Amino acid sequence: MPAKTLHFKVGNGDMTLIETASGRKILVDINICAADEPTDERPDVGEQLRDRLERDAEDRLYVDAFLLTHPDQDHCRGLRENFHLGPLSDWSVDDDTIVIREMWSSPIVFRRASKNHKLCEDAKAWCSEARRRVAVFRSGATVADGDRVLILGEDIDGKTDDLTSILVKTDEVFRKICGAFDTTFQATLLAPMIATDDEEEELLSKNESSVVVNLWLASGGYLDAAKYLLGGDAEVAIWEKLWDRHQDKPSELEYDILLSPHHCSWHSLSWDSWSDFGDDAQVSPKARLALSQTRQGAEVLASSKPIEDDDDDPPCIRAKREYEGIIKEASGSFTCLADVNGPAPYELEVTAGGPRPAERKKASVFAAPYITGGAGAATGSSTALGSQPFKHG
Repeated sequence: MPAKTLHFKVGNGDMTLIETASGRKILVDINICAADEPTDERPDVGEQLRDRLERDAEDRLYVDAFLLTHPDQDHCRGLRENFHLGPLSDWSVDDDTIVIREMWSSPIVFRRASKNHKLCEDAKAWCSEARRRVAVFRSGATVADGDRVLILGEDIDGKTDDLTSILVKTDEVFRKICGAFDTTFQATLLAPMIATDDEEEELLSKNESSVVVNLWLASGGYLDAAKYLLGGDAEVAIWEKLWDRHQDKPSELEYDILLSPHHCSWHSLSWDSWSDFGDDAQVSPKARLALSQTRQGAEVLASSKPIEDDDDDPPCIRAKREYEGIIKEASGSFTCLADVNGPAPYELEVTAGGPRPAERKKASVFAAPYITGGAGAATGSSTALGSQPFKHG
């Protein structure tokens, strides 16, 4: 089966379902409104998600993995109502909630979030469930689906030192889903980063330190047929630091699909306020470079409300213009999910030639792999299946 990604129309929020060529389903963030909440005429994304999931032998809907980039409400809304939390033995047929076989979670982003604002109830529930699963691992019991957790990023003061087999450190590659290697998938953890001093920690804490991953999906014999750069709400300080870390190997930031950070916010590209400075606001050269590592034909997606020429941020019209400039050299495109016709999720199917909108995919794919390039990207070619491109930090 071809890999595909589904990008749900959730307004200013994020919700993406990734289906690997092996059939694994990875959910990245959710923004599912309750039945009695105003939705600005948004579609029922909860039902859309359920329609695309399978049931296990016990007739339970499930996702193989659920990555929460950070605990803001517009990235975890609807968790308690729609997903099972706690031991699988407590799952109820009447509730018919979705099972999370494996959680992908960062302790650092929760710590930084709680310093700046109060966590919503769904975020607290996620944190409690992650801690329960870590306790199961530490107990020495056999860890099965429903109790699995992958920790993204080291915690401070050695708090994750005993979690080696379920810990991914910054800049490491991981290829396991639910404890098993998946040859059609790879991801590099780019952030969160551990601060080197109190001043840097305060800076990162104030700048929406989200999980940032570069995720590869295989298709047509190529391991990196599609590269997705996902950055949650990471703001300018994070992207500047990512450029400092990877400017000598910019392919670490290379993408076919960029989910524009923080719903196409100007604050991912600049230290200046758009509402205060308008067109005089200055873009950060380093942040722009970090977000400019396009492959040919790359697409930038904005998971946001419609982008208007006004003072709103997010989404911000100036950020949209910057992304349009970034992808111009790659002959790419910019898509705001709110502008895509119909209530259905925006679907991309991964071919050997890269990701293509499902409704516009061609009958045949490119005979040759992508050649990387675009705005500042290092030139190279896709990697064929069967070789060993994966690094292990």
